[in-house]
Amino acid sequence: MPTRLLATIDPAGALTRARTATGREVLMDVEPPIGEGAGASPKEALLASLAGCTAADIASILRKKRQSARSYEIAVRAESARSHPRVFTSIVLEHRVTGDVDPEAVRRSVELSATKYCPVNAMLAGRVRIEHRYRLTTLEGAVHRGVVVVLGPGDEGPDT
Repeated sequence: MPTRLLATIDPAGALTRARTATGREVLMDVEPPIGEGAGASPKEALLASLAGCTAADIASILRKKRQSARSYEIAVRAESARSHPRVFTSIVLEHRVTGDVDPEAVRRSVELSATKYCPVNAMLAGRVRIEHRYRLTTLEGAVHRGVVVVLGPGDEGPDT
């Protein structure tokens, strides 16, 4: 099924309004002096797409596993090349979960999203190193953490 999107750009600046096929608007811009900084930069929007894609997977998997997460957030850190086109060279996502959740359920949910379900992760992993970590804080205050998976160019995923 094809995905459609129409982007309108302000020719005097860099403000871009992208309208999805479902009518939703995504606003992007760049910092002055080229743009006005009125929206996320395209690279920030890409990282937000990655976080949103994997978060939706993981939240769904945790619900199916009957895990009671009180909160869930993803901290994303990315490094870029120094020369143009300044592509991302590495991305680290830390999945931060709080609640009555089994550490293995969090780890496995992150693994499934990163290696099987999230198409944004799959597309980016062909070009950039992506590391998924988790930090679980239980209701009793215990902290569990770990690196779940590192994917990147040349990595042969489970479906190849």
